[in-house]
Amino acid sequence: MANGFHEVRFPLRLSLSTSGGPVRRTDIVNLSNGRESRNSRWRDARRSYDAGSGLRSVADLYEVLEFFEARSGELYGFRFRDPVDWTSGRPGMPVSATDQLIGTGDGVAANFSLTKTYGDSAAASLRRIFKPVAGSVVVAVSGVPQPEGAFACDPATGIVAFAPDRIPPPGAVISAGYEFDVPVRFATGRIDINLSAFNAGRIPTIPLTEIVP
Repeated sequence: MANGFHEVRFPLRLSLSTSGGPVRRTDIVNLSNGRESRNSRWRDARRSYDAGSGLRSVADLYEVLEFFEARSGELYGFRFRDPVDWTSGRPGMPVSATDQLIGTGDGVAANFSLTKTYGDSAAASLRRIFKPVAGSVVVAVSGVPQPEGAFACDPATGIVAFAPDRIPPPGAVISAGYEFDVPVRFATGRIDINLSAFNAGRIPTIPLTEIVP
């Protein structure tokens, strides 16, 4: 199955030394007048990580190997927690139901997709959040936090669904707060384990790339 996804997370304790972040592709052409013509090849950024380990016990290395085998290498996607960007707000701030605007009510629509906006006074970029952490999503309508039962959020898709009797009225601002994982897959078909010490070793590189599940 080419686009299979397993709703499991790469072990948190094994990803403490992760490096990486958003990647964008831009075509740049140098013009004869000295200026540049720039065109974005991708509409959205795509995250790329390296979860290569430092010195680990053989048991930890086996856990990575087992996780890799269970995903059939590059075949199946899985969840990964970005060590810097994993909540709806800024690092260190508690999750709030007013963190991110996700839509405006029209009195009919009941479903809204979780999103996160990055930007400043010059520009902004909207990111779809596909993999919220189950039980972490809080929602507000026109700034009023919604009680349990007023909505549900599917952790596999990031879609917030309001109950039939709680559909937001026209003009109501819908916002949300949440924790989330990044959907990724292994970007290699090979795991190299280096036993560099007694009963310990390292995996120099574990490349991961973001996918659309």
